[in-house]
Amino acid sequence: MDVGAWLDKSSVTQRAYADSKRHALAITADLAARAFGLDAAQVFDALCEREGQGSTGVGAGVAVPHARLPGLDQMRAVFVRLDQPVAFDSLDDQPVDLIFALFAPVGADSEHLRALARVSRQLRRPELREQLRKAHSADSLHALLANEAASSAA
Repeated sequence: MDVGAWLDKSSVTQRAYADSKRHALAITADLAARAFGLDAAQVFDALCEREGQGSTGVGAGVAVPHARLPGLDQMRAVFVRLDQPVAFDSLDDQPVDLIFALFAPVGADSEHLRALARVSRQLRRPELREQLRKAHSADSLHALLANEAASSAA
């Protein structure tokens, strides 16, 4: 399970403005739709449906929204760094500025759960979160996430 395989460089945005959780999810859905050739409204609805079951704000300014989507044949991901944190109903009540969204094909239950666990473990590291917040480009963000995944697999 390689985060670098799920996360293309075109699936990373360094600076996005959102004024709410819903707006942040819409930005995430738009990025995913463009990157994967899907319908943005369908992606947004899937993310909102999952959020309705409980917040994916995992704490320390990080959210890991996720959904299963028809039209995907493999695990995919997008990463959004917000200019300013937004309230996300996170476990620790802290606002979110780092969003790593995972998208799985319908029926990819075990792979989806393993991917969520891997991303959550990776983003629990304070030094990685700090580096992500200081990165100066989308390419830098992608490299940090892909390299971190490669080094934690070793």
